[in-house]
Amino acid sequence: MCVEDIQQAVERILQHKPLASIQWFVLSQSWLGKSYSEMAQASGYRNTYIKEVGSELWQDLSVALGKRVTKKNLHLALNKYLQDKIGDRENQSQHQFGEKSSLEISPNFFSASKIEFPSGPVPLGSPFYINRPPLEELVFNEILHPGCLIRIKAPRNMGKSSLLNRMIAYAREQGYQIVYLDLQEADQDVFACLDKFLRWFCVNVSRQLNLVPSLDDFWDTEMGSKVSCKIYFEAYLLQYIDHSPVVLALNEIHRVFEHPNIAQDFLPMLRCWHEQAKQDQIWQKLRMVVVHTTEIYIPLNLNQSPFNVGITITLPPFTLNQVQNLALCYGLHWAADSEGAKRLVPLQTMVGGHPYLVSLALYHLCQEEMTLEVLLETASTPVGIYSQHLRELLNLLQKEPELMSAMRQVIATDEKVELDAIAAYKLESMGLVQLNGNQAHTMCELYRLYFKQQLGKHSGC
Repeated sequence: MCVEDIQQAVERILQHKPLASIQWFVLSQSWLGKSYSEMAQASGYRNTYIKEVGSELWQDLSVALGKRVTKKNLHLALNKYLQDKIGDRENQSQHQFGEKSSLEISPNFFSASKIEFPSGPVPLGSPFYINRPPLEELVFNEILHPGCLIRIKAPRNMGKSSLLNRMIAYAREQGYQIVYLDLQEADQDVFACLDKFLRWFCVNVSRQLNLVPSLDDFWDTEMGSKVSCKIYFEAYLLQYIDHSPVVLALNEIHRVFEHPNIAQDFLPMLRCWHEQAKQDQIWQKLRMVVVHTTEIYIPLNLNQSPFNVGITITLPPFTLNQVQNLALCYGLHWAADSEGAKRLVPLQTMVGGHPYLVSLALYHLCQEEMTLEVLLETASTPVGIYSQHLRELLNLLQKEPELMSAMRQVIATDEKVELDAIAAYKLESMGLVQLNGNQAHTMCELYRLYFKQQLGKHSGC
């Protein structure tokens, strides 16, 4: 049995209990003969933590199989299980039909056809979620702190929602109540003015806490929308819920950046609530998480911005080790050793370790639709696997001439380019560039090649 077979085999043994990504990592690396020290070095986790994960996994397998399973006898135990299952099926077939059935359990449990196409957040429990230590540990620890404010920042498709969903699941395990608001779901007219936005905000929070909205009892036009909103939280929402903390998760909050009339009041309000928790016990119930794609480009006083307090989590691209681990999750056993890592280097270079772009490549490779070499050769062309993704980005640029012009400046040179702040941050939000201040350069080779071909046609590049 090869490394790509073992996940489904183990999940069958554990009665289809999905493995967490760290369990899958320890399992696959143990199958390949890696030591706990080597796993710790490759993953960034502590050696003791890797051992604990392994110990719990071997214990679960031992209970399920009724035989002692250890890291050392893993091959023997799983191969024996597989042989027994095949034997049981043969005996059953002979008993039913008097002869050996042509239908047997395949020794290869792994099936590429069952792997879902990469799209949206990685589901909880999926083996295709790759931890990026120490980010998960930081988020899980911080959400336990009364009155905390956590900021998760990264461009599109970098894994923000996947991390947020795991933090929410962890908070639920602690007995916390969850309020999740995705600002992309708000109608455009919600952003017409601050009062309308805050009333929409309060109604949504009320309903998710199973409380009847009661804005008219607390809203006072003389005091203003911000004060009314604060009183509504303080005297109603936080007062009438039980003693368990409330996690307020605001996803896609960068949409507020596009409305300065709201951002300049709403964002300082969040900071005020965070600071209120330092001296007021009722506000300690509230733990806030804001998720966005780029830095704020609305001028705010440093003492009012919520983005220079609390803890900031910036999601980095995948390292080569993480790309290698994900390749193993996709059943690409050739990626297991140092030679496999070398083969993945050109992919890492082409997409810059971008999680979605890496996943898309590995998905197509595990389907055996093409070789890695062909995938890379055609990556930036209309027949490549990224063609739809690239066309979508081009369409977004074409809708905003200022961004098109800014992107032309970026691809016209190999040096970093000074851009207008708003254009720079919007390009960063789309994942097209990396920023150092307002200086930009292309996120990865794939984007440089494609946009040089597309935008260069009309710019003389």
